[in-house]
Formats: sequence, structure tokens, C-alpha cells
Amino acid sequence: MKSREQSDTGHFGYAQELFRNVGGFSSFAISFSIVSIITGVCTLYGYGLEMGGPLEMTLGWPIATLGTLTVAASMAELCSAYPTAGGTYHWASALGGMHAGWFVCVLNIVGATATLLGVDYSCAQFVLPFLQITSSARHLVEALIVILLLQALINHYGVRLVAWLNDFSVTVHIAGVLVVVAALFWFAPKQPVSFLLLAVNSNGQHFYGWAFLLGLLQAQWTYTGFDASAAIAEETESPRTRAPWGIFLAVAVSGVVGYVLVLAITLAISTIPNALHAVDAQGNALPAVIGILQGGLGVKAGNAMGGLAALAMWFCGLGSLTSTSRMLFSLARDNGTPFSRILRKVSVSHGTPAAAIWFIVAVAFCGILVTSAIPVITSMATVAAYLSYGLPILFAYRARSRGGQDWTREAVWTLGRYGRGLNLIAIFFAAAVCFIMVMPPNQIAGQMLAAVVALAVVLYGFVRRSGFRGPAWVGGKA
Repeated sequence: MKSREQSDTGHFGYAQELFRNVGGFSSFAISFSIVSIITGVCTLYGYGLEMGGPLEMTLGWPIATLGTLTVAASMAELCSAYPTAGGTYHWASALGGMHAGWFVCVLNIVGATATLLGVDYSCAQFVLPFLQITSSARHLVEALIVILLLQALINHYGVRLVAWLNDFSVTVHIAGVLVVVAALFWFAPKQPVSFLLLAVNSNGQHFYGWAFLLGLLQAQWTYTGFDASAAIAEETESPRTRAPWGIFLAVAVSGVVGYVLVLAITLAISTIPNALHAVDAQGNALPAVIGILQGGLGVKAGNAMGGLAALAMWFCGLGSLTSTSRMLFSLARDNGTPFSRILRKVSVSHGTPAAAIWFIVAVAFCGILVTSAIPVITSMATVAAYLSYGLPILFAYRARSRGGQDWTREAVWTLGRYGRGLNLIAIFFAAAVCFIMVMPPNQIAGQMLAAVVALAVVLYGFVRRSGFRGPAWVGGKA
């Protein structure tokens, strides 16, 4: 006799097409790998340092962590009530109607695909110095293509392999942070602790308070993708408890371990200008973290640390592709995309949404044309992600305020009497993130997102005519 948790897919009116063989640790591991503290810290460290100096690292990380924990807790409760591959799509559909659900899903897919592109491009930037290859535009593109193809092939082969690799990724991230911190502590010249409170705006285009808020992108970009545990809920054993814990713990553990890494790197800065303008032997610009590591530990040690960062980024991209493909598969399963019959196909031999996987990779390939604007891409990814996180929480809060508590009765992982207050904090935090991240110099991110929304409106008219009625279990509620 199957338990309710084992038969949840049927409870929501779907056949169990995906293989359900992901354990609790693997559910946590995929979200933790996509959050990827090493990726987040290394990718935009220079941006944060330029905007707010060392104080950005000292205060910005905990501010982003505490705010994100309220979002993660709210999403974890929703995941416990609706443990399906649709994730935010199904939460928004159930509580806000099928129209809202469709747009939330599209925002989530756009944000996750942009995240995949940004992470893999950063991975290419870090792996080339490690391999002692010149970081030319051609070499970066070639490395990016190889990285994407390898991630696609592994995702196509099977979720169990992806889960195993993400389990290993947790070890890489934790051990990697410990190695970097220990090396910097023992061998690198260090600034006095008072350096951590230095407020410097090297950008010079904004007054410090506003520059500090803009610099939060460095930390907030890290905290995206933690909904991956929800995206693989249909492949997770006991999803009503394990998937929510995966979401929440991914942020909590990342917050603690990431903060230690950020502070260690900051204390190893020789001078801020040297960190912001680091170059390799050929004069090509280096990521700020690589420059700091090379300055403190030597070129070889710095490159070795860069290789570790590249490995962490590769795992991050691997999990991002897994999560994004499940969201696309879930929408296609409800006839919510063009070519739904193709995109909802599941590989019989591997039990993975193969068509959705390769479609996401194809879109990421097209994005190679704009990889020169990584801060803009990461900003758009962050805004799209937090819109897709914040809207379902807003609908959940509205249901609570109206006395519509029915959805919480299905949740095993619950916030109880603190739910309404935490939901409200999460909504305001997500809204603040979205506002700040489209302000100059990242206004292009807002313009790109507006263009995506406009295109989505046109696309929605097409899928509605093609028979999209939302998730069957929602009943086509508008």
C-alpha cells in the first residue's frame, strides 16, 4: 500500500513518468549546488567590491541571507502542500489562478536559463586560467559550448547520476571553502579586521548608500535556484518533508559557509584597485577573486583555486539545467508551451524529460551572443527568479488573510502561526530585490525583462488558443 507521499503525483492527476529515486540529502544537494556559494562569491565579487568596498561583504551577505531565508521558508511550506515538478507554477496556479501560474512559470524558466548561461560563462572564465589557456573571446565561447554539452548529456542520461554528482558537489563546496579559507589564513598577507568596515565606492557614480544597495547583487545572485528541490519533487522520495527541507537548508547552510569564505577573501585583498583591475600574463582581465588569490598565494595556487571554483560552477550549471528542464516539462505537460507534444516527452530508457533538457541548452547557446554583459544577465536572472518566488508567496499570504487556510492543511512542513508574518516579510524583501536590481547601471536588465514579458503576453495568447487550461487539478481557475 503506497503512502500519500509516495503517490502524490497521482493525487495531482499526473502519471508517474519520472523515476522517483532521489533521497533527502540529494534533494538538499541540488538546491545547495545551484545556490553554489563558490560560484556566487567568485562571479560578482568584483562588482560588489566596486560598489560598496569591504563593508559590502561584511554587511551585504548577512542582509541577503536573512531576507532570503524568509523567502525560502515560505516556499518550503508551499512545496510541502504542492510537491510537484511544477514548483512555483503549480503554487501560483492553485492560489492565484492559471493565468498567474503560467506567467510565474515563464519567469522562473527565463530566470533559471539566464542563471545557467551566467554560471557556465563564469565557469569558462575560471577554467581557462587553470588550464593555462588565454582567456580570449574565442576560447571562452569554445569552453562554454563544451561545458553546456557535457551538462546536457549527463542530464539526459538520468537523474540518479545528476543526484550523485550533486551529492559530491556538496563535498566540493564545503571542502573547497575550507581549503581556500585555510590557505588564505595561513599563507596570504592579511588586512587588519578593521578593513572589513571600510566603506568605499570605487564606481563613483552613486552616493554610497545607494551604491551599497546595488552591490547586494553580489550576494543576492548567489541566492537563486534554491527552488530546485521543488522542481525535482516528483523524483524525490517522501517529497512533502524532504523537498521543503532541501529548499530551506540550502539557503541556511550556504549563508554560514559563504560568509566565512567572503570574509577570508576580503581580508586577503592587497589593495582594492589591484583586486578590481587584475590581469593575467597576457594582459587579459581576470575575475577579482582570481586576482586576490594569485596576489595572496601566488599564481599557481591562485590558478588552482580558480580550478576549484570552476568545478563548483560546473556543478551549479548542471543542477540549474536539471531544475529548469523540469519546469519546462511541467508546463508542456499541461499544453502550456508551443510544441508541447515534443517538450513533454520523457525518455523511456532514462526517465528524464530529454526534449526539455535539449531545448533549454539550445536557448542557452543563443544567449552566447550577449555573454559580454554578465552583470546584466545575472541581474535579469535574479529579478526574474524573485518575481517567480514572490508572486506565489503573495497569493499564499492573500489566502491566509482571507481565511483561506485549506492549502496549509496539505503541508507537512509548516510555518504554523508564524506563516503570515514570514510571508509578508518575504514579499517585501522579494519586491525590494526586484526594484534594486533593475536600477542603473543594470537598467538594461529591466528593459530585457520587460521585453520578455511582452513576448510572453503574445505567446500566452497562442497557447490559450492551443488548449492550455492550466493544471488539471486546479480546474482551470482563472
